[in-house]
Amino acid sequence: MVIGGGPLGIELAQAHRRLGSRVTVLVTERAMDKDEPELAAVLLKRLAGEGVAIREQAQVKRIEAKDSNIVLHVEEAHQHAQVEATHLLVATGREPRLQSLELARAGVAYDEKGISVDERLQTSAKGVYAIGDVVKGGPQFTHIAGYHAGIAMRNALFRWPAKVDYRSLPWVTYTDPELAHTGMTEAEARKEHGDDVNVICLPFAENDRAQAERETEGLIKVVTRTNGRVLGASIVGTRAGEMIHTWVLAIEQKLKLKHVASMIAPYPTLAELNKQVASEPYKEMLSNPWIRRLVRALLHFP
Repeated sequence: MVIGGGPLGIELAQAHRRLGSRVTVLVTERAMDKDEPELAAVLLKRLAGEGVAIREQAQVKRIEAKDSNIVLHVEEAHQHAQVEATHLLVATGREPRLQSLELARAGVAYDEKGISVDERLQTSAKGVYAIGDVVKGGPQFTHIAGYHAGIAMRNALFRWPAKVDYRSLPWVTYTDPELAHTGMTEAEARKEHGDDVNVICLPFAENDRAQAERETEGLIKVVTRTNGRVLGASIVGTRAGEMIHTWVLAIEQKLKLKHVASMIAPYPTLAELNKQVASEPYKEMLSNPWIRRLVRALLHFP
């Protein structure tokens, strides 16, 4: 039994299922709710096909022991249910253990959610910095701890005014298939930019390498402004975590689709999907009757 439908809970649910355990995941709201819904659905469908039971809108009210097993009292759709399991994994997040550090004596402000820092990762005590999972409100990823370390070092050692910027923050759920994301989701982009948003999707089946390796279950989704500037991207499919790097760079450097579409991608690779999806709007332009007439007219010139 797994409580929590985020990346960690879903990763370990699939792992234990493939090791032979019967697995049920209890989720308070929606599983993988930080990711694009249609891409998360691809992953959750695979887990369901492998025998992982995912029960959403299920709140665990109480847990008790019964002989050698564990009984969970769950509320679903305003109905009470009991679920019995041999083992329980709680994957509902984590909190830093700071009490023993006596941070208050050094003037470092903190609470049960972490250490308060500014955008340069400096705490309330001058010259003291905090990085990684202990940062209050910060993303809890291993690669963020490394990113934080670089920011703190530049500020503390070199007096270089470096600030954190999470616009291109990537994350990957290491399931099979992988689910990777960077930047804004479509919902976030539309909330901030309204109608000035375009969405482009391309299935893995459009890629020759995916066809050759029979790994066609997957989807890439890119969110941009109408001028082509990349705002976010999500990929579900084999090696999605390796493919997301292109879009991290595009967001970080404020690139547009035309920059990704113009790169030379080695053939045949899965990463070629990045170029393929970036080229989709230009394919649509060729179907425009005015563009077709212009092309035909140009053919008459020597």
